[in-house]
Amino acid sequence: MKIKNIITLLVLLPALTFAQEIIPISKAEVLEKVIAQNNTLKIGEQEVLASKADFNQTKAVFLPNITASHTGMATTNPLMAFGFKLNQEIVSQTDFDPNRLNNPSQIKMFATKVEVEQPIINVDGIFKRKAAKAKYNASKMQLVRSGDFLSLETEKAYMQLQLAYKSVSVLQQALKAANENLRLANNSFKQGYLQQSDVLSVQVRVTEVENQLQYAKSNVANASEYLKMLMNESFKGVLKPTDSLALNESLVTIDNLSNSRADIQAMELAAQAYKQNYKAEKMSFLPRLNAFGSYELYDDEIFQADANGYLVGAALTWNLFEGSKRFGKTQKSKAQYNKANLELAQYKAESELEFNKAQRAYRDAKNNLKLTALALEQSKEALRIRTNRFKEGLEKTTDLLMAETQFSQKQLAYFNTVFQHNYALAYLHFLTKND
Repeated sequence: MKIKNIITLLVLLPALTFAQEIIPISKAEVLEKVIAQNNTLKIGEQEVLASKADFNQTKAVFLPNITASHTGMATTNPLMAFGFKLNQEIVSQTDFDPNRLNNPSQIKMFATKVEVEQPIINVDGIFKRKAAKAKYNASKMQLVRSGDFLSLETEKAYMQLQLAYKSVSVLQQALKAANENLRLANNSFKQGYLQQSDVLSVQVRVTEVENQLQYAKSNVANASEYLKMLMNESFKGVLKPTDSLALNESLVTIDNLSNSRADIQAMELAAQAYKQNYKAEKMSFLPRLNAFGSYELYDDEIFQADANGYLVGAALTWNLFEGSKRFGKTQKSKAQYNKANLELAQYKAESELEFNKAQRAYRDAKNNLKLTALALEQSKEALRIRTNRFKEGLEKTTDLLMAETQFSQKQLAYFNTVFQHNYALAYLHFLTKND
């Protein structure tokens, strides 16, 4: 008994799912919500902000470094005690007594200090800033391409939902026709025109269509949930497209792949970033020139300033040798730069290959569309003729069932071909989109 209930539940599950609240939605609405709410795009935006923050950090190559501190100390060290007095400007004649110099009393020192370091010439830092800027621009281009891909994926998912509803509609019509044929078969059987085996064949056909219809309704629910995931929505109900699946007859005249596509630009900018990093490592062999200065306030009481002084200067530093560390870093950055150029060339070649495949797929879809449309018309006419002959008792049951099955299959095949044609066209536009 339990097994029977479980089987009944499994059979009714697709119907229960399809009976949920229907929420109509247009493709424009879906695209708008995906662009505004999709988590993948939000993650990409944060990556762009992180790259921008890395770029902003490189302003340190031009801007000063300013620090302030307040320090309190106490000492009986002879040298430091005399120095504290000098800084506080409280040295007297008695402080030169050798006994007091050698055995000073404890002295306190509170110092407030403001220090400024200003880069003047930092060649490697300038190239690192250029590398960070290229990386930042690459992340922006990558975000643009992510948006393009999500738009394509959304359009595909929306078309899949349209196709799922078309399948449900076709199979509902097929089920209606199968039930009508079953009614005619039962009447003919009662009148002695058909055998029991013919009626059973029609019943099998009805069961087959019902099973296909259940799968089609499950596909509607799956496509609806995927669209909601893309939109980052969690509301209940099943989405229903307000735009019907129709043939997209946009013209395609693009013969070459453009290098202005966002992902190709991102790859080029990434290679540029590696190039600037390589230059920065080479420039690290040059000296650096930095200016520095400090202003100091001294007293023997906290937060007081009875004495003050300043210090300014400039330093030219040249790190001549770091145990071949810099040589290794330069070699590594050169290898990374060469690798980035090779990856860019490989990516362009793969993109060109994908573009050529997409063109052939689009042409194949157009040709297949003509064939499936012709086959649909022929199967429709064949079904009409056999149905009329069956009503008059001039057609075999098996021939009618075969014609009905073929017509349903050709309908599904035609709409599937329309989907393939429209997606091939959308994918071709995606591959040739300029940003």
